[in-house]
Amino acid sequence: MEYEEPKFFQVMKYGADADRDVIDMVSGNPDWEPPAALREAVAAYAELPSAEFQYPPSEGIRELREAIAVRRGVDVDRIVLTNGTGEANYLGMARALERDAGDEALLMDPVYPYYPGKTELLGGDPTLVPTERDGGLDVEAVREAASTETALIVLNTPNNPTGAVYDIGKVREVVEIATEVDALVVVDEVYDRFDHTGSFESALAIDSDRVIVTSGFSKSMAITGFRVGYAILPDDHVGAAKTRHMLVNVAGSRPAQYAVSHALEATEEAYYAEARERLAGRIDAFTEALDAAG
Repeated sequence: MEYEEPKFFQVMKYGADADRDVIDMVSGNPDWEPPAALREAVAAYAELPSAEFQYPPSEGIRELREAIAVRRGVDVDRIVLTNGTGEANYLGMARALERDAGDEALLMDPVYPYYPGKTELLGGDPTLVPTERDGGLDVEAVREAASTETALIVLNTPNNPTGAVYDIGKVREVVEIATEVDALVVVDEVYDRFDHTGSFESALAIDSDRVIVTSGFSKSMAITGFRVGYAILPDDHVGAAKTRHMLVNVAGSRPAQYAVSHALEATEEAYYAEARERLAGRIDAFTEALDAAG
């Protein structure tokens, strides 16, 4: 395929070359401290035996996978640790599009630009499906767009870029539509810690072998450089995802996974609440400035 540079890359270059201060509102780089336990774990890792500096299991270290399994209420063998949530999405999308079930991917619009890019990279055809005016999931629009050519539906909740939190009942309806047309649904939940409405419910609550849930720690722990994400796949699809992950990456970073595992166990809910409060203040300041500007 011919590579087309994403437009937001062009915007970032424009900002970098500007002759004045520019506020980057394109990339999601948290500017606050990671959990203290994570820093402590990174320091402690340097003192571990040399064997801990070698390849981890391809699907990720057991300790972190077990911690995720307990928190998400799933079997540990369904979890693959990935190079950030981005790779988790790639694995889920690839699994949907490689099944000879069609080439079409339904993506909610406004859309996170990596979704159409990954779709095309995998040989699929992205179709944008408009959301409701408030950013909510428009089930009837999804139903109208879905066909026997639809192999994949991608949802992102809480949503980037709108911030909308999708009603779990509507997500369940989309999964039912996917079942009718033999599609898989990849639900990216990386922003679950930034739900300002209190209404977020994971798609894991839906009992279906059509649902692949992805998430990670880049945003919630302010560690975008660590690249620790994960995919939770149905039993019938996890083996293929593990194989693709191994062939693409061999494995992830053992030190990063170790540090996240320790931070996940030791970090109190107050850390995440403080991050939400910080962002809520910024949202208020930004919207007030826009209102004042007319």
